[in-house]
Amino acid sequence: MKVEKSIKITAVPEKIWPFLVDPKKIPLWFDSFKKCQFTSEKHTGVGATYYVEEKVPGPLRKINFESTTWNDNKSLTLKMTSGKNVNSYEIHWQLQKDQSGTKFHFTEEVGMPFGPIGKILGLLGQSTADKMVEDMLGKLKSLSEK
Repeated sequence: MKVEKSIKITAVPEKIWPFLVDPKKIPLWFDSFKKCQFTSEKHTGVGATYYVEEKVPGPLRKINFESTTWNDNKSLTLKMTSGKNVNSYEIHWQLQKDQSGTKFHFTEEVGMPFGPIGKILGLLGQSTADKMVEDMLGKLKSLSEK
């Protein structure tokens, strides 16, 4: 299942960035992440790792991510290195500065478990996932514009 959305935020990328990389701030807007913490001593750059517990419809997902791209105030990619109740998971966030603020682009691609049944569940859940991401982006916008 893939979700791709963008939102205009009237804040500079430097104000948004902490909400994308700080495990204490990520769940403030990415509210399906019920637990988020660093698992490496490295807290910036490619190779920083996170442990996440994500609650979405279905069983709790327990996922380890590693940052595979990290361009301060520009882009971040987190790729699942191991997990429970999901086959694969990649998140990519991109910030594009312009005259009136920042365009934030969100992409999430989740490999559903349970074989063909998981694919069907993913298709059935697509509109719910789209709505959840729209709501999360609204929260990120609100937090960043304060």
